Amino acid sequence: MRPLLLALLTAFSLGLTAAGKPNVVIILADDLGYGDLGCYGHPTIKTPNLDKMAAEGARFTQFYVAAEVCTPSRASLLTGRYPIRSGMAHNQFRVLRAISTGGLPSTEVTIAQALKAQGYATGMVGKWHLGVWTNSPEHHPLKHGFDFHFGLPHSNDMNPSAGNPVKAGARVDQDAAWWNAPLFRGYELVDPKADQTQLTRRYTEEATNFIAANRTQPFFLYFAHTFPHTPLFASDRFKGKSSRGIYGDVVEELDWSVGEIFKALKEQGVADNTLVVFTSDNGPWLLMGTETGGSAGLLRDGKGSTWEGGMRVPGIFWMPGKIKPTVERNVASTLDLFPSVIRLAGGSMPSDRPMDGVDLTGLLMNQEKIERDVFCYYRGEQLYAARLGAWKLHLITQAGYGEKPVTHEKPLLYNLEVDPSENHEISAEHPDVVARLQAAIAKHRATVTPVRSQLIDVVAK
Repeated sequence: MRPLLLALLTAFSLGLTAAGKPNVVIILADDLGYGDLGCYGHPTIKTPNLDKMAAEGARFTQFYVAAEVCTPSRASLLTGRYPIRSGMAHNQFRVLRAISTGGLPSTEVTIAQALKAQGYATGMVGKWHLGVWTNSPEHHPLKHGFDFHFGLPHSNDMNPSAGNPVKAGARVDQDAAWWNAPLFRGYELVDPKADQTQLTRRYTEEATNFIAANRTQPFFLYFAHTFPHTPLFASDRFKGKSSRGIYGDVVEELDWSVGEIFKALKEQGVADNTLVVFTSDNGPWLLMGTETGGSAGLLRDGKGSTWEGGMRVPGIFWMPGKIKPTVERNVASTLDLFPSVIRLAGGSMPSDRPMDGVDLTGLLMNQEKIERDVFCYYRGEQLYAARLGAWKLHLITQAGYGEKPVTHEKPLLYNLEVDPSENHEISAEHPDVVARLQAAIAKHRATVTPVRSQLIDVVAK
């Protein structure tokens, strides 16, 4: 009985140690579509851990990112600001490349920096994509508030071997021999050509080790997966196991990883004092086709577009005893993570700059109504569309890839509450709604000061 009693007392004391401030874990998938999880309706991909997380927490049906591709979306998640405010947007060069010298400006305040000021241990595992530190050291995660880092500097398809036949607009070759994905621990190059079949496993081991190492103090873990961004790779344990093919294999391994995070939180005695958020950085890369591209479910288009499929993504919040099981139909965004997390930690918002998120804690924990202004859909530096309540107004439309933008002299209007697939344009029936949205857009634009893009140093290959 004595060893059991000691174990119980240890677990109890660890829980008390961290009870003053909640731990925060944000898990970010890459290019995962709105329709790619079991709890969001996929009929064949098995995601039992995420389904359980959704059943025990809040599953948002209208959760958005602030950009339709990787770099600006990640910048907005960490800063709580539209990427146009930080210079992390560009009309042509929409993401940072392996040869880029730009990155997230040091003047931006990240969630990690804000939580570090509140006494948190901060760790980042996975894909960064906010600046390549081998080109410009100031863009390393350790320069943006993180104490610990392990992962890739950018997307896994950005270091092709010589002779790789993949060109812009073509499907990405899945042959592992083509790709040189450099894996770092801090500033140390661990592997210049990481075995991508082992990335999810290695990330997960580092993430669970970080949780164990920091169980006696409040911690923030930003766990940004490489997958299901193409090229796709799964370990032997998952390869060939899903009826959805390699894409399903990869997503099911991500689900396993989520289960390992929950297992680690429970084993370390900190699960009851931890907020876990799961989401994706943008919609599915439909250009990759049926085998390696994901699904936006009933939503229109995917990654690269400001139609719903490009920017509405899964959003699941879990915190036992604090967040009640619910299907949440309020509009929310990754922009809201900054104010919500800082509120939970007892900190305060930056007062010297416009912030674009809304504090969700009242909604999540007390079902309180939230007040949200207009939500803007940016593509690069241009505002393409905006949502206010149930209504969405498109000023410019463009498919994710392969088509030119179309500017609408008469903006297109959709009621997303009844038409989430954006099939029925109804501006002629609601001129008052169009006028209200145009006024809200003008009000938002008045708060935006042009900032030199940090993505213009990209050299096109």
